[in-house]
Amino acid sequence: MNISYVERPGGRIAYEVHGEGPLVVLSHGMGENRASYRHLIPLLVEAGYRVASVDVRGHGDSSVGWPTYAPAEVGADLVAVVRALDGGPAVLVGNSSSAAAVTFAAADAPAQVAGIVLVGAFVNPPRMNPFMRAAVALVLRSPRLFGMFHRTLFPVTRPADDAAFRRAMVSKLREPGRMAAVRGVNAPVEPHWTTRARDVRQPVLVLMGTRDPDFPDPGAEARAARRLFATAEARMIEDSGHYPHADQPARMAEQLTAFLAVCTGA
Repeated sequence: MNISYVERPGGRIAYEVHGEGPLVVLSHGMGENRASYRHLIPLLVEAGYRVASVDVRGHGDSSVGWPTYAPAEVGADLVAVVRALDGGPAVLVGNSSSAAAVTFAAADAPAQVAGIVLVGAFVNPPRMNPFMRAAVALVLRSPRLFGMFHRTLFPVTRPADDAAFRRAMVSKLREPGRMAAVRGVNAPVEPHWTTRARDVRQPVLVLMGTRDPDFPDPGAEARAARRLFATAEARMIEDSGHYPHADQPARMAEQLTAFLAVCTGA
């Protein structure tokens, strides 16, 4: 494993690069790390792309103690990786909370971003009763409980190494400052990413698992995200939960490579 770092105001961002070709930057969701994409990366490399998998600030091997974990700043971190690799314009892929980050990146640094992919994006904050809010507060303070919650986001199938990945994830979250970063990523901030979607002029692909348990109607959420952008399409991944790149990597790669070809001309 060859880890590289890019220095940013307030810390440093870890990433690793595989393959050769047009650059694709992968950004994971809350609590995870760059290994979330371990099953998708080989498929993109085989298709002829250079792939940078990034640890979001405060996660994985990136540093902790950042003054903010706002998606606009996470998006700026991704752009910094693109510049460090001299790989722009690149296609940025963001899962869950990182879907907001890639939207900010596309709006704020259009010369560095050829297109964006939003996977499992939250258009509207989930409605929660007091019991659910209390449960979420507990999950965001406990690596063990977060691991238990994470397991529920694979409602149909799991990768063969799912248990090992989750053990490593929970172990990493036990490091000082990691759960504070998880809470920071989850904290509501203004402006919300949906207000910047109208400023994105690059091609946009919205991907959503048909069985994503984070949404009462995943298809409706995907369509709502698509309507926010000037140019976007939404595609559903059958029998997938919140992490299609992990539970249905071949199906996600099929959708993603078709989009990448349009963005990069590869």
